[in-house]
Amino acid sequence: MRPFTHECGGTSDAGFVNAAPLFVDEPMMEGHGDRTAFVTPAGRTTYAELHELTDRTANGLRALGVEPEHRVAIAMPDGVGFAATFFAALKLGAVAVPVNTRLADSRYRELFHDARVRVLVTTSDLPAARASEGTGVRATTTFEDLVRAAPAHVKAEPVGPDAMAFWLYTSGTTGLPKAAVHCHRDLVAGHAYGVDVVGYRSDDRVFATSRLFFAYALANGFVLPLAVRASVYLSPAWPDAALVRQVALDYRPTIFVSVPTMYGRLLRADLPRDTFASTRLCTSAGERLPADIYEAWRERFGVEILDGMGSTETIFMLLSNRPGASRAGSSGRPVPGTEVRLLDADGRDVPDGAEGVLYAKSASVSPAYWNRIDVSRRAFVGEWFRTGDIYLRDADGFYHHRGRADEFFKVAGQWVVPADVETLLTSHPGVSEAGVAGAEDTAGLVKAFAFVVPKPGIGADVLIGELTALAEANLPPHARPRRILVVDDLPRTATGKLQRFLLKERVRN
Repeated sequence: MRPFTHECGGTSDAGFVNAAPLFVDEPMMEGHGDRTAFVTPAGRTTYAELHELTDRTANGLRALGVEPEHRVAIAMPDGVGFAATFFAALKLGAVAVPVNTRLADSRYRELFHDARVRVLVTTSDLPAARASEGTGVRATTTFEDLVRAAPAHVKAEPVGPDAMAFWLYTSGTTGLPKAAVHCHRDLVAGHAYGVDVVGYRSDDRVFATSRLFFAYALANGFVLPLAVRASVYLSPAWPDAALVRQVALDYRPTIFVSVPTMYGRLLRADLPRDTFASTRLCTSAGERLPADIYEAWRERFGVEILDGMGSTETIFMLLSNRPGASRAGSSGRPVPGTEVRLLDADGRDVPDGAEGVLYAKSASVSPAYWNRIDVSRRAFVGEWFRTGDIYLRDADGFYHHRGRADEFFKVAGQWVVPADVETLLTSHPGVSEAGVAGAEDTAGLVKAFAFVVPKPGIGADVLIGELTALAEANLPPHARPRRILVVDDLPRTATGKLQRFLLKERVRN
């Protein structure tokens, strides 16, 4: 991966001409055209074919009137079409806006209006096209229509490193998503994590269960492998245990990219121990990876999970464990080139062993949220990004996630940390998942309410009784759940994050 080294803030005169060619043009100049870029259920796509498809897509977009800075929304399943459309938009100097393919019509309308989308690229079986009506979208098309008659060569639009390249909407764990703006320079800022920490190589085969509209998958399962000319498996289907097993057998990935929720589900699926025989390492992000999942995965499959912390606003990881030096239950240590601080409520650095809000300074941090001035001012403080995550740093320099600052709540004047209660509840052998939120009881007082998903064959009444006893024996009175509810599932975003605001609504209803 070619690192980005020149001074930022200039234009193409400073030696930087668009990030897209680094991924789709330069492999040709390096003689890698015949290498496999993507494998999908439909077959293999080489870097040369990706180059041609990207240029044809760019010409198709240009025929629809796309110009620099116009927003191109991508509502498509993971696949070669997504990849070509993403890079084509960048090559024209336009802004790629990948969006969740499972949104409600109303949310699509909000997003298209917010982003001022010029062109929407989608598929006939998704509701995005219908929802785009009346939102200002000038044209809606499919990838197949874009490339059908378009010529196969386009010159990249000269842009500066600070030109907008793509936007990613946050996952919506607290309500309405925000668009994190990312520049061309951000795409080539992943060398420290991808190469220096994880060690992506050109002979790697990478498979991510998360979707490409999710920053974690876009970075780890798309940008980083293409940057080193590796191969990526792209599945249009949302993954389950059976799909993961089949891809592992057929594609034999060397790097597996997933999230804690999926790791837990795969362990419960009781996959054969040789499922990940080809895999040299796994990565995790999106939420805290429980130590018991880390240990169980390593014991069952013999593969280390490198848990880390990144965000929609940073694309690449800020914290990460290292191969052969990971620590269960931690997000690892700062990635080289990334500065981090833990600050208390008064803005003072906290010592080891104390909790503080994580601030980070990194080359790939978004400059702002689109059209969200007040929120941007709170999150982007000078060169620092206030993540909103509460962390504790141990004496060895490992960072341990304690939850989100906006998730903590007070009961009887004392703070409750939902993650602590959830960790205790999931320690029970009959609990698959747990979620805790603070909500008002019938007297109007905030209390902790817990929701648990039982493992198969576990009776609800018995489980509630045992969990109540477990909480009484291990939690202070203010942190004990006022009620424990057994549910079939927990509300999560498409990226696997728990939506606590929906848990609060369940309490009210």
